[in-house]
Formats: sequence, structure tokens, C-alpha cells
Amino acid sequence: MPVAIILRAKMFWKAQASAFIAGIVDFGGLAILVEYFHVYYAAAVAIAAGMGAVTNFFINRYWAFQAHTHPMGGQAGRYLMVSAGSLLLNTVLVYWCTEKLGTQYMVSKLIVATAVAVFYNYPIHKFYVYAKRAEVAT
Repeated sequence: MPVAIILRAKMFWKAQASAFIAGIVDFGGLAILVEYFHVYYAAAVAIAAGMGAVTNFFINRYWAFQAHTHPMGGQAGRYLMVSAGSLLLNTVLVYWCTEKLGTQYMVSKLIVATAVAVFYNYPIHKFYVYAKRAEVAT
């Protein structure tokens, strides 16, 4: 197997591990906000997603994409734009699955968060947020 394929697969799985850790923060925050502080679940999804996003940014920067030598300001700005899209997708789709399909909010969150992490976040993080500066048109 060519080394490039192995390195790409390794980066993908490191990014997924980062997303998983951020997901623990996100899901834990969601459960605490809804169950203990009685925050409306749709608002709690947004707040908890923000908590997970901060966690994910730093794990990706320093470990998954090893992009800590690049300027943080540019990365943070790009990450913020991507996170806004992710937040919108997660919030709207969890609301839709819960309200329209009758799915329990945590099940909705699990399905939606997984799909958004793999099909939206990872490609944009890899090719835009954490890409080498010369490769990114900002």
C-alpha cells in the first residue's frame, strides 16, 4: 500500500478521533444543559456544539492535522466560518429529525453529528482550514 494512502487514512482517523472527543464534550454539554439546567434542547444543541467546536479546533490544530506552525488567527477565522455552517446544519437537522420524524433528541443528534462530521467538517478542515497556507485562497 502506498505511503501516501496510509498517511491520508491516518489523518482521516485522527480527525475522526478528534471529532469523537469533541463529540463527548458536545453530547455531555447537551445532556447537562437539557437535563440539569432545563435549557430548551434546540438552544442547548447550539451551545454544546460551540463547546465541542473549541475542543475540536485545538485537537485538530495540534494533533490531527499537525498545523500548529501555521498562524492561528487565519485558522481560527476559517474554522469559525466552517463551524457556523456546521452549527446551522446540526441545529436545523436535529430539530427537523426530532420534531418532524419524532426521533428522540439524542438519537437525532448522534445521527446528524456523525453525518456532518464525516461529510461536511472533515473535507473542509482538511482542504481549507488546516491546509498549508500556500494551498489556501483566503
